[in-house]
Amino acid sequence: MTYTEKIDLLEQKMMMFNHHDPMRIQHLMKVHRFAQMIGRMEKLDAHTQFVTECAALVHDIGIRPAEEKYGRSDGKIQEQEGPAYARVMLEELGMEAEDIERVCYLVGHHHTYSNIEGIDYQILVEADFLVNFFEDHLAKPAVNTVFHKIFRTEAGKELCRLCYIED
Repeated sequence: MTYTEKIDLLEQKMMMFNHHDPMRIQHLMKVHRFAQMIGRMEKLDAHTQFVTECAALVHDIGIRPAEEKYGRSDGKIQEQEGPAYARVMLEELGMEAEDIERVCYLVGHHHTYSNIEGIDYQILVEADFLVNFFEDHLAKPAVNTVFHKIFRTEAGKELCRLCYIED
């Protein structure tokens, strides 16, 4: 199965996982698309692009289980609950163990903004912010603060400027 076929199948699995929740489905699809676009603009190699896209699709997989278990789904709880669910889904796809470990690491850290290591991690965080700025109706000063503190890729910065930053 090609990387593209695995990504499409993972996207379908995530839609089934979030059935009857169009807001979460829309969110994961938008984060995936921004991550895909940033990765391509940054000219990632095919393997890193694949891992980045997989992480973008499953990054919020811990929300529903956290809500069911704790009645809340703040970032730290998402990071705690998400990797186990991501692991099962990725194993079902037959992904390589090393890739599963990396995606689970990213799911377990996507709300941790200190010590971002790896272009896949950086892109995931930037893509999630690009979507959350809009979905959470963040005020321009908050967007500017995050832009200067978090965004590192040239592609992510360009997309953020196009969407939110007025010169």
